Amino acid sequence: MNGKVRAPRNRTIFLSQNERDRLRPLLGSAGDIKRGYLDRTFFGDYKSITPLLPRSFADLLFLDPPYNLDKRFGDTKFSRRSVDEYTAWLGGVLDEVLPALKPNGTAYICGDWLTSASVFVAASERLHVRNRITWEREKGRGAKTNWKNASEDVWFCTESHEYTFNVEAVKLRRRVIAPYRGEDGEPRDWHETTDGNFRDTHPSNLWTDITVPFWSMPENTDHPTQKSEKLLAKLILASTDPGDVVFDPFLGSGTTSVVARKLGRRYVGIEMIEEFALLAEKRIAMSGQDRTIQGYVDRVFWERNTLNAANGRARGEQPVEEAVQGVQTRLL
Repeated sequence: MNGKVRAPRNRTIFLSQNERDRLRPLLGSAGDIKRGYLDRTFFGDYKSITPLLPRSFADLLFLDPPYNLDKRFGDTKFSRRSVDEYTAWLGGVLDEVLPALKPNGTAYICGDWLTSASVFVAASERLHVRNRITWEREKGRGAKTNWKNASEDVWFCTESHEYTFNVEAVKLRRRVIAPYRGEDGEPRDWHETTDGNFRDTHPSNLWTDITVPFWSMPENTDHPTQKSEKLLAKLILASTDPGDVVFDPFLGSGTTSVVARKLGRRYVGIEMIEEFALLAEKRIAMSGQDRTIQGYVDRVFWERNTLNAANGRARGEQPVEEAVQGVQTRLL
């Protein structure tokens, strides 16, 4: 995978053979779970590894399974099937992984426009479905006979009516175009700064501030369906507290574990393709030196194209030491 010719400014993370050899012993397997499972990347199939993990260990389950598409992941191919067949397959996945979730835990399940129909059916039979987040993709090819697919979904589900939701930790800072002032001349529900006027808004289920990782971003890998760190940061901050455990049985190149570590959470990841599992380990190691998250500063997520102009900040990132100091609110 690292044999590609890359442009000089390409920041995509890839593995050298020396790194593969060095990182391979760090991967966990089904045979050594008893020696410890937290903060580890397991190389293997979730079906064989998940049943060996303790029951009810995870506060948050992030599930990003293959969508109902013909898609190749390394040497593995997922084939499209009928909606009913995919729904049954996804239900089987949930039956395998949900025992790992705590009674007050949260599950986020990813899908596109087609698989979301299956997600709702399979999830509603097993969980409390609370919302569907739709996030805008910038990437995607146009279509001559259809609307361009420019969004994906993340379904917000909980095991019970008792769950964590830290609304103050996931507010979005937006630029105020037409600010309103009261009779006293003071701003109403917005902040006036020398760099512009901004308002911190409650998070909605429509996200237009997510950037799909690409070649000039330092988090980018060659994984074909990589989720952004900013997307995972919102979910993790909203639905866990510092020290909680995040579980991803379809880890890919490691974004979930990387963000969990940056935000002071524990993590468990499973990935069946060795190259991606090794990439996850490399990224986790890199996060020890760089604990910043694009688009997240001063414990606030910034609307796209507003951060660079504000406060002279150019990178849009925040260390974990600041991130874990947000307000935690537990719904009962």
